[in-house]
Amino acid sequence: MTEPASLDVCIACDRHAATPLYEVNGFAIVACACGLARTVLPAGFDPASIYTDAYFQGGHPDGYADYLGSGDELRHEFRRILAALTRHVDRGRLVELGCAYGFFLDEARVAFEVCGVEISDHARAACADRGHLVVRDATPEFLASRGPFDAAVMLDVLEHMRDPGQTLDDLHAAMRPGAQLVITTGDYGSVLARAMGRRWRLMTPPQHLWFFSTRTVRALLERHGFRVHTVEHPWKFVPLALVAYQATRYLGGQALVRRFVPPGRLPINLYDAMRVIAERR
Repeated sequence: MTEPASLDVCIACDRHAATPLYEVNGFAIVACACGLARTVLPAGFDPASIYTDAYFQGGHPDGYADYLGSGDELRHEFRRILAALTRHVDRGRLVELGCAYGFFLDEARVAFEVCGVEISDHARAACADRGHLVVRDATPEFLASRGPFDAAVMLDVLEHMRDPGQTLDDLHAAMRPGAQLVITTGDYGSVLARAMGRRWRLMTPPQHLWFFSTRTVRALLERHGFRVHTVEHPWKFVPLALVAYQATRYLGGQALVRRFVPPGRLPINLYDAMRVIAERR
């Protein structure tokens, strides 16, 4: 296992500690005493190299079976997330970080003026084809030019970011006081995650770089100017193709999923994924 640097500082609590846990996919996983775990990346590794069209379309074992073909199912779930957001803010300007093909933006633009950020060139082009303004990087300049925002959304994205703290600082600077931030991510403090350890379904480095619990994600957001007011473990409607694809990651047969799994969605709640809503102070 690669030994973590001795001066690594936890982004949630500032402790100078990173205890080795295990190795997954050839990457070391370490944890702080506060409970936040992370992937140790080797020098020169670029996480952005993962997010090609293959990641979204069945060419990556930890990715999606057919993101584009699951558009109807994904939009159904995104409408549920939008409903949770609009209980707190129902109009204004919205930015989504990690917007993929822009399906959430499709739903949100009914009520909001929307824009997005997406690192994948392939997915960003798909957004542009449907009229969305989407850029590669959430630079302070871009955020300032489109803000101030009334809402920001990161759906299963925070765990992918190399520097979540800096991103939150940049978002904070571009949001109005009282603006709402919605984050979904795995719950590393859940019973299932703790029981499964290195075999937890969301323990997928180098795709996932951070493994948050309810406590550590709250601590991170509070440190960067957000007040967490809602933490839930909601049921999700997940595309059947994605369920089958992720199951066969362990069982074998991923290549058959796109050919034989019918369209549709399945309600699932393993209580190991959370939705967090916070207010910009």
